[in-house]
Amino acid sequence: MLRPLFAREYSMVPDCLTPTAPLWETDLAVQLEQLAEVSPHLLLRELEADFAGTVPRQWRSVVDRPKAFITAYTAILRAAWEAFGPAWTQAGSLLAREAERVGIAAVSNALPPVLAGLGHRVRFSEQTLYVPDPYPETFERGTRPVVLVPMVSGNGASVFSFDRPDAVWFGYPVPALSTLWTSFREPDERKDSLQLVVGTLRAEILRELVRPSTMGRLASTLSCTPATMTYHCGQLESAGLVSRERQGQHVWVRRTSRGAALVDLLTGRHG
Repeated sequence: MLRPLFAREYSMVPDCLTPTAPLWETDLAVQLEQLAEVSPHLLLRELEADFAGTVPRQWRSVVDRPKAFITAYTAILRAAWEAFGPAWTQAGSLLAREAERVGIAAVSNALPPVLAGLGHRVRFSEQTLYVPDPYPETFERGTRPVVLVPMVSGNGASVFSFDRPDAVWFGYPVPALSTLWTSFREPDERKDSLQLVVGTLRAEILRELVRPSTMGRLASTLSCTPATMTYHCGQLESAGLVSRERQGQHVWVRRTSRGAALVDLLTGRHG
């Protein structure tokens, strides 16, 4: 019954079936009760509008049985909340720490490394944010501010909207989300501002690069695999904080002036 939600060219959720009230204002149980009472006629009108009057065959089962679809969809959301609810209730400190991290980056002009680390499939390069999409499009934000929205979700999730005239928003998994699915731990309060902005390993890389180093030596010094080092150095390079150059059999990594300035600014250390 819910297969239309995952139809490749026509994967979407009508607005009338999207709970949008903040959980700190309206309990999700109340929102789900309201969702179950959505009028089938409203759903059909939105489908007509969303598909410009011609509902594709993948959604014809919904047109034929709209009330059954609403009931099944509400049941799925209720089951999902039963699984995610405990993590959400524990996520307050992670969300607060992420707000602090982004705030520090914003006032320190250090947002590029934050944008480059919003997800393992997200890339930021030359003022452009690239996100995975089977049907890619290009959007211009113009002069609108970008609002970052950390989410308690799957590690590969990302949602965004360019519909609002006053802002562009991008939702991404809150860092350290995996801790919510095991034994919950408070974030390490000993982390300094550099670690908060770029992450622990990338902060260690930047600190280690007081002098240029090879990728192999960095990986050995920081006890990580070459593949891990390559990935993180690539992200730092995209953010303009390091540069890489192959010389013979080795790839040398250097901290850029921008990277050195960031380390100085966020740690108060010079070198």
